[in-house]
Amino acid sequence: MEDDVFCMIINGEIPCTKVYEDEDVLAILDISQTTRGHTLVMPKAHYSDMLHCPVELMHRVYDVAQKIGQAQMRAFGAEGVNILSNVGEAAGQSVKHFHVHVIPRYAHETGGFQITMKSNNTKGWDLLRIATSIKEEF
Repeated sequence: MEDDVFCMIINGEIPCTKVYEDEDVLAILDISQTTRGHTLVMPKAHYSDMLHCPVELMHRVYDVAQKIGQAQMRAFGAEGVNILSNVGEAAGQSVKHFHVHVIPRYAHETGGFQITMKSNNTKGWDLLRIATSIKEEF
């Protein structure tokens, strides 16, 4: 495995709040919640980005992302979901490990529709409770 933060999380070297896990895919809450429920879905095998990931595995990652987006809408009453993967630094990729952001969106958010990775102040948020709410909707 590579030595990026996601490989370290997958190896159990760094704690995370898991939303989903199977043999090939791990989904965790983003430590910087853009909105409540912001989840990262990644293959356990290291690939630098979606362009370098085998098609079958990429599809598995997006299958999980779809389920999580559906669960977020039910769990939190989200009115939309951004599902996106950044490829390359110029596109905003900061961790060189393929991952998909699943970001629930709410009409009351300032500015309406936006694709942003700007995090909110999540100091008082119960991440374990948020993850459990998503899991319960699978």
